[in-house]
Amino acid sequence: MTRLLAVDALWFGLIVSVVGGIVAPIMIARGKRLGQWVTIAQAAVYANFAVVTVATLAMMWALARHDFSISYVAQVGSRATPLFYTIISLWGALEGSILFWAWVLALYSAAVVYTNRNRPGLLVPYASAVLLLIALFFHILLVGPANPLHLVSPIPLDGPGPNPLLQNHILMAVHPPLLYLGYVGMSVPFAFAAGAMLAGEVASDDWIRLTRRWTMLAWALLTAAVIAGMWWSYEVLGWGGYWAWDPVENASFIPWLTATAFLHSVIVQERRQMLKLWNVNLVVGTFVLTLLGTFLTRSGIISSVHAFTQGTIGFYFLAFIAVVLIGSLVMVAGNSEKFRSQGQLDAALSRETIFLLNNLLLTVLCFTVLIGTLFPLIAEAVRGVKVSVGEPFFNRMTLPVMVSLLFLMGIGPALPWKHGNMNDLKKKMIPGAIVAVILASIVIAFGSRSLYAVLAFAFAGFAATMNVQEFVIGARARQSAHRESFGTALVRLVKGNRRRYGGYVAHIGIIVSAFGIAASSAFRSEGEATLKPGETLTVGTVTARLKEVWGREEPQRSVIGATVELVRDGTVYATLSPRMNFYPTSQTPIPTPDVRSTPFGDTYMNLMAFQPDGANATVKVILEPLVPWIWIGGGIICLGALLSAWPMKRVA
Repeated sequence: MTRLLAVDALWFGLIVSVVGGIVAPIMIARGKRLGQWVTIAQAAVYANFAVVTVATLAMMWALARHDFSISYVAQVGSRATPLFYTIISLWGALEGSILFWAWVLALYSAAVVYTNRNRPGLLVPYASAVLLLIALFFHILLVGPANPLHLVSPIPLDGPGPNPLLQNHILMAVHPPLLYLGYVGMSVPFAFAAGAMLAGEVASDDWIRLTRRWTMLAWALLTAAVIAGMWWSYEVLGWGGYWAWDPVENASFIPWLTATAFLHSVIVQERRQMLKLWNVNLVVGTFVLTLLGTFLTRSGIISSVHAFTQGTIGFYFLAFIAVVLIGSLVMVAGNSEKFRSQGQLDAALSRETIFLLNNLLLTVLCFTVLIGTLFPLIAEAVRGVKVSVGEPFFNRMTLPVMVSLLFLMGIGPALPWKHGNMNDLKKKMIPGAIVAVILASIVIAFGSRSLYAVLAFAFAGFAATMNVQEFVIGARARQSAHRESFGTALVRLVKGNRRRYGGYVAHIGIIVSAFGIAASSAFRSEGEATLKPGETLTVGTVTARLKEVWGREEPQRSVIGATVELVRDGTVYATLSPRMNFYPTSQTPIPTPDVRSTPFGDTYMNLMAFQPDGANATVKVILEPLVPWIWIGGGIICLGALLSAWPMKRVA
């Protein structure tokens, strides 16, 4: 019954997507019974959301009930797996993740169409049709190569359970949904850009205003997904790092870069009527890059802890990417006359110049990471040779761009639109320059000889000071004009221009994360030793003493752990318990480090090996300065994005 309900729902969703995504726009373009077909297109969006919700809930019910007659449940289910991990295994393998993706897309589509349902014109109906065409692609996958609802016979008594790596940490419940919400959210600006071109409204900025908050929301969620992915890698994989330039990590980072560029350049369009064609191309490029990231993750073409198994689905994604690119090029070419800029760059020293440089650097960074990610795949396909592009290449090529972006992050807020004054800029830069010199001196004094580490600290300090200074200058001006307290003036200043100051908050979050990344990269120290109970290992200022090696059985796994005490002057001030988790379906144990976090950094401990009788254990200790500030910075970025997207109260 559950399976039949889900199957019928998906097929009905496919039919609805055809009607609303193909038939309705054709009839609207012909002008036949226009009002009726506009209503049908919007109703199809709601119907699609309803039926995909039914299919998703049915799959979750089947997982919870261990209905092994359904192929996806037989693939990822297990009676030994706790209910929580059983439910979230919905997105733990290929077919379930495609279903979840389709549901998130249906949710976005229904929400954005509902909020714009009363807008006159054809922009929203055409955007609805584009969203349904995207949904149609995923419905084709769900009834074809990614069908999670095949009937299994004979029905197995039990299943293998989810991938051990994906049930080893609570972040499995956080990172994938955030990634899908961020990825799929980029469908909204793409659909409205395409809708504006189809409706002949691309010369207007309406499509940007209608989708700005949706784009900001998707960008915030994608930011949170990238940060959560770094945290998951840090907490689960046991290597003590958080970013390895893994192809799937890069696949989430690349569209984040283009979306970041769009959020900046679209301000130039709204303020100066420039960069219209560039912004449409950024929107199209961001959407295509989310599809490319999905292709890399789900095609099996790459080897990664994040990637799913091999299959034919990759060919479908490549075909869809080609269709999107060709269709977008045709629409852009057909509207070329409407993309002409009405404004122009008045002076080199202006905020729009900084935004242009920002876009240039973000684009260079995007293409650098994209080429480094795809080159091994292209080399193997063309020459049959396996080529590795690793961390040294990415660091060498991207660090100069990243520190330059930090510097621009400080300059941009200090400059006005149209024309800037060099003397005013110099005065504003003095506090930031002083902080930059102080931080560079401190980093050098602590022994760092890396040019990029020194520049990262200096420019991050400079940018932080310049962005905070904007709050101070604005609040003082308001304080003087309205005779308010500084706190009241600051709150009302931010409430009066949430978009601007939310952007500054997001800048500060990026800077805070940059401090954490720079410190943990430049001043990391580690040590490893095989210890008997009572013996110690000293790394920097931390002394770790092995207390015991222990083991226990859990419903879905066996656990071997070590209790390690952190001692200072003979007194225990903390206890860590790194472990190895042994899953029946995994040939190797899954390391589970334990981390003690303070505002100054982390003590990261991993169990590397042990004697079965508990006679000794090999323990690795890593000291990672300021790592918690990477996660805190990510939270600040999202807070700034939400503040910027929060709607202003309308004055009657």
